[in-house]
Amino acid sequence: MKLIHTGKQLIVLSAPSGGGKTTVARHLFSTFPHLRFSVSATTRHIRPGEVHGKDYYFLTREEFESRIDQGDLLEYEEIFGNLYGTLRSTVQQALTNGASMVFDVDVKGALSLRRAFPEDTVLIFITPPSMSELEHRLRSRRTESDEQIAMRLERAAMEMEMCDEFDLVIVNDILTDTLQSAENFVRSIVETL
Repeated sequence: MKLIHTGKQLIVLSAPSGGGKTTVARHLFSTFPHLRFSVSATTRHIRPGEVHGKDYYFLTREEFESRIDQGDLLEYEEIFGNLYGTLRSTVQQALTNGASMVFDVDVKGALSLRRAFPEDTVLIFITPPSMSELEHRLRSRRTESDEQIAMRLERAAMEMEMCDEFDLVIVNDILTDTLQSAENFVRSIVETL
């Protein structure tokens, strides 16, 4: 693990679907209450328990494409037939206000954020201990079909090949160790602000 002792404000978490990034993000928010969550926009359907404006900004495809045309999205990508992206205004507001913000985005989105804000961004990749464990986690969620799981596993292999681009890679094998590693890393960043 390499630690970066800087005042970086944009903390980006990436992982294959089912890798544990949402669990890590929740732990960071409970440990560092001043961190803000960057709510992404998406065209996917809202899932039970999700809240518009809290979990995602749920947009129609037409609304999303209009925002692309207007330059309102800092980064975006189509994943499994749905569009996902980061609203430029959200990031600009955080930087202007000196806030530290946590992003829960895919690998390509993470790299796009770093390209857009290289001095302000730190990247953390959460990886499962194995592809078989990842498949087990995806099946345990009971939210996707076999075909969707196969697509997620294929994408996970591609994402894991890009983990060398990240500042910290954490293998999410034992959850308490994963959470502690993420906490220690973020503490080294936020304590310098």
